[in-house]
Amino acid sequence: MTTAWLDRIRQSLGMVAAEPASALPVRTGMPGRVMGPSMPVRLLGFDQALVFVTMALLLWGLVMVYSASVAMPDNPKFSRYESTHYLLRHAFSLAVALVVAVLAFQIPMSTWEKAAPWLFVASLLLLVVVLIPFIGRGVNGARRWISFGVLNFQPSELAKFAVLMYAADYMVRKMEVKERFFRAVLPMGVAVGVVGMLLLAEPDMGAFLVIAVIAMGILFLGGVNARMFVFIATIVVLAFAVMIWASPWRRERIFAYLDPWSAENAIRKGYQLSHSLIAFGRGEFTGVGLGGSIEKLHWLPEAHTDFLMAVIGEEFGLIGVLVVISLFLWLTRRIMHIGRQAIAMDRLFSGLVAQGVGIWIGFQSFINMGVNLGALPTKGLTLPLMSYGGSAIMMNILALAVVLRVDHENRILMKGGRV
Repeated sequence: MTTAWLDRIRQSLGMVAAEPASALPVRTGMPGRVMGPSMPVRLLGFDQALVFVTMALLLWGLVMVYSASVAMPDNPKFSRYESTHYLLRHAFSLAVALVVAVLAFQIPMSTWEKAAPWLFVASLLLLVVVLIPFIGRGVNGARRWISFGVLNFQPSELAKFAVLMYAADYMVRKMEVKERFFRAVLPMGVAVGVVGMLLLAEPDMGAFLVIAVIAMGILFLGGVNARMFVFIATIVVLAFAVMIWASPWRRERIFAYLDPWSAENAIRKGYQLSHSLIAFGRGEFTGVGLGGSIEKLHWLPEAHTDFLMAVIGEEFGLIGVLVVISLFLWLTRRIMHIGRQAIAMDRLFSGLVAQGVGIWIGFQSFINMGVNLGALPTKGLTLPLMSYGGSAIMMNILALAVVLRVDHENRILMKGGRV
């Protein structure tokens, strides 16, 4: 009797009565409103919006890879290739990656947690193997690929995923001593340092930068205190500064970035950046139209990989650039939300993995866009989900499949099920 009277008061004040314990509390987007039996909700098995945005980026990337590479056979260096060479290889990589993603989605997060240390060891072995002559494939002075005939695999891309998994598993195991530097942080720093030395031997400083940020981000999100995090960040920044200062060609890149239009830099280290900026300038507000880029006609090197964003800017203009930025911003935010939801449900490993993927996608896309726009020094990092690259696309999609698995398990638990 009293309960019914209290319910009437709540309804008169615009409040919803407390639901039975069996009701599922799901936000409707309206303050103070809760969905219960009176407002049924159908929880889907995966985040459809996340899948749609990912597919939009993949398909747009496929179109842009073809647009950026269609004229490459005109260059004597690529004369043996057909105009559809990179399109077909990129489409094949997407097909393989989607199959791998479907299989990865079936694996429970508990299995991923058990496999994390072994995955890290496997990535270390591959980083060693790629440095062995006659096994690792060298391109432009860097030995980063292992050839499997129809597909060249880049171990550094696997290392990003492996370090992400290992760091999340490590933080779960070290949660009780996370405030102690020598017991919690230092061992993880040594592991990342070993990976870094192997990557710098290729050399691949860009991948090392991404891996360091992923590891630091997971440590911070895992509960490492602010003072310790600032100390770690300072060490990392100083380490990268020393590496840049000790390498003459890296120093030249930095100085070229500061003044890409000088007579010397425009034809040497600042050549890519200057032509990237020309591409954005030609695109203006609405772009020159799909396929109408001039810079991709042998003026802008790596137009289908590292500088794909410049071709998008030239062909779709400011509008296209803002759409791409908005899609990556939404994607990163949504992934981080899934991670926070998992952590709120006491699923620390799953939450840290999802947020680690968000850091990976968000940071790498930020670096790529910053380089293309001249806001950051030139660094060889692809645009996730869009740039040409078989192993990069495969690991990006695999990582997102794991995020979808985290979201899927969150939904099962919200329904009262078990995982």
